[in-house]
Amino acid sequence: MTATLSAPAPLAETYAGKRVLVTGHSGFKGSWLCEWLLGLGANVTGLGLPAETDPSLFTQLQLANRLDSIFGDIRSADGIRRVIAESQPDFVFHLAAQPLVRRSYREPLATWQTNVLGSIHVLEALRTLQKPCVAVMVATDKCYENREWLFGYRENDPLGGADPYSASKAASEIAVATWRQSFFRNHPVRIASARAGNVIGGGDWAEDRIVPDCARAWIANRPLRIRNPRATRPWQHVLEPLSGYLWLAAQLARQPANGSPLESAFNFGPSSDSNRSVHDLVEEARKFVPGEWIDGSDPQAPHEATLLHLSIDKAHALLGWRPVWTFTDSVRETLRWYFDVAHAQEPSKAIQLTQDQIQAFCGRAQEAGLPWAK
Repeated sequence: MTATLSAPAPLAETYAGKRVLVTGHSGFKGSWLCEWLLGLGANVTGLGLPAETDPSLFTQLQLANRLDSIFGDIRSADGIRRVIAESQPDFVFHLAAQPLVRRSYREPLATWQTNVLGSIHVLEALRTLQKPCVAVMVATDKCYENREWLFGYRENDPLGGADPYSASKAASEIAVATWRQSFFRNHPVRIASARAGNVIGGGDWAEDRIVPDCARAWIANRPLRIRNPRATRPWQHVLEPLSGYLWLAAQLARQPANGSPLESAFNFGPSSDSNRSVHDLVEEARKFVPGEWIDGSDPQAPHEATLLHLSIDKAHALLGWRPVWTFTDSVRETLRWYFDVAHAQEPSKAIQLTQDQIQAFCGRAQEAGLPWAK
C-alpha cells in the first residue's frame, strides 16, 4: 500500500523516480522519512537492523512490503559497500545509529562502533560510487561540547560529549568532516551533515524517551515517572528535521560541482519558544490527554545534559528553512497519533494517520511560503 502524497513541487521534482538509500530505515525517524519519500515517488532502499521494539513504527507502517528492505549491520564494511554498489543511490540519508544516552553507558563499545565506525563504513562505501550522489549524514544536538549555556549552539562551536553517546556523535561528525575534506573534494558524491534537536512524533517506542513513556503509561492508565523534569531540550516534531534533510539534499544536488557552502554541517532545530523543560512538555501533553506523573529524579543517575539549544540561523540564511509547527502543534499531533492508533480497529490506521500528518505539515509550510513547500 503506497499512497502518493500531494507533495510540494520542489521535493517531488527532486525525488520522484530517484533511487534513495536510507540507513536506519527500521527506526523511528527512518520510518517517517521512508514514508515521506514513498509519497514523493522515490524508489527507496532501506538498510538497518530489525526493529527492536514491539510495536515498532516500521511494522505499523508495513514498510517491509512497501520498499526494498535489507536487514544488515553498518558495522559490516562489506555489507554496506555491497548495498551501495547494488542500489546505486542518487541520495543517501544515513540515520543508522545507537541513539540512546543511557544505553551508551551500558554499551559504550557498541555505541562507538555503530556511531563512529559505522559512519566511516558508509563514507568509505560512498567513495566507491562513481556517479553523482548526495549524502546527508544525520547527527544530533548532543554532538556539541555542552557548556550548559542559554544561547544556541552554532555549527562552528566545539564538538564534544560527557557521555559515551554524545562523544561518539561528536567523533562521527569529526570523521564526516575529515572524509569530506580528504576524499570528496573532486568526487561525484557530495556530503553534508545535519544536526537535529530532540524529536517527538507518533510511533517512537524506544526506551528512555519521555513521549513514548507518556503514551505507554497513559494508555494503560498508569502514572508517568519522570527522571529529570528540569532538563531543557529543543523539542520538535520529527517532520521538522526531516524537511531539513530533504531540502538540504535537494538543494545540494542542484549546486555546481565542488566547493558549495552546503557541503557542511547544518542545525535543524525548533524555534526558541520550543526550548522547554521536560516538565513543560508533560504539562502540555496533559492538555490533550488526561494523565498523571510523578517526579522520579535520581541524583545518582548517569550524567545527562540539562540545557540544550540549537541556533538555526545558517539553515535559514542558506536554505530558507525554518520550523513549521509550534510547540503546541507538535505535542498535540504527537499525542493524537499515539491515541488514535491505540484505539483504532484497522491495522492500516498508522499508515493513514502518518500520511495525513505529512500532508498537514506540508500544507502549513506552503501557507507559510517556505521554499521547499512552494
